[in-house]
Amino acid sequence: MEPWVPPLPYDELETLRNKIRAWRPFDGEALLDDVAVALDDVLPAEEDIEEIAQRLRGHLTQLVTIALAAEEDQRDATSAQLIEQARTLRAEDVPGDHWKAIGHLRRMGWTVNELLERLVAVRCVAAVA
Repeated sequence: MEPWVPPLPYDELETLRNKIRAWRPFDGEALLDDVAVALDDVLPAEEDIEEIAQRLRGHLTQLVTIALAAEEDQRDATSAQLIEQARTLRAEDVPGDHWKAIGHLRRMGWTVNELLERLVAVRCVAAVA
């Protein structure tokens, strides 16, 4: 019997393992909860803004990944525009000024919501209740 040979070099297997460990399943309810927090009439406390922004960045990353895997950026101009907007917002730091930070959260929340609705419309993800 021949000795087993791994399908990839060790460093590539380790990278794959780390990606699998970091993977989080799509959680539409958590996404909608975070969008609601960002867009609610009641402003989040200043000390919560960075944490909310981090969660919204995670949602943007996940939605963009889903859209790109489905090649929606190549099929649909609206999706491509939302993907670009999501990438831009995701890369921006939260402003230090409280009101500008709230505006940033609202733009992120709006983009998460719009991209989710677009992906539901083109059947990349199931509708979230």
